[in-house]
Amino acid sequence: MTEKQNTAGGLEKLPLAKVPFEIDDYVARTRTDSCFICELVAGNASFKHHIVWENKEFIAFLNKYPTLPGYLIVCPKEHIEDYAVDMELQSYLRLQTLIHKISNSLKGVFDAERIYQLSLGSLQGNSHVHFHVAPLPKGVPYEKQQYHALMAENGILRLSEEEFATMAEQIGLAIGEFELGS
Repeated sequence: MTEKQNTAGGLEKLPLAKVPFEIDDYVARTRTDSCFICELVAGNASFKHHIVWENKEFIAFLNKYPTLPGYLIVCPKEHIEDYAVDMELQSYLRLQTLIHKISNSLKGVFDAERIYQLSLGSLQGNSHVHFHVAPLPKGVPYEKQQYHALMAENGILRLSEEEFATMAEQIGLAIGEFELGS
């Protein structure tokens, strides 16, 4: 895979080589630390992420440990642990509408072959409902796609603060002003 996979201004040279990820440390933190999403929403600087879009109900931000450029987390701001039980249908549909809009924006920013979307987490760790939304660059060999492309165990991208900030800005501009209705 070459470096020039992305098409948005300033994102053409994002590194795609991966570095090892300390998965055991991460798992331990997710099971013992405060909810990282609630801490981010509360403004705790120790849990800072690059926010690309938010309103009073939802927030979308760059994954701190991305396996793909533009990998976002999209979630309700309220601490909800089970969207099938704890979330009103209309709120869930607004969240999915937001994810659809974000997916279209990511496809344009990164000229992605496909947008991956899945909900992860567990009541045992990272219990706040959140969706992973990640653009798959064109040209990734099939055996490196799907779960392989998303698993931190296969390494994460090492991005500078400037690269994260530029990416967040470009994605935010692509999403633009977006009203979800009620």
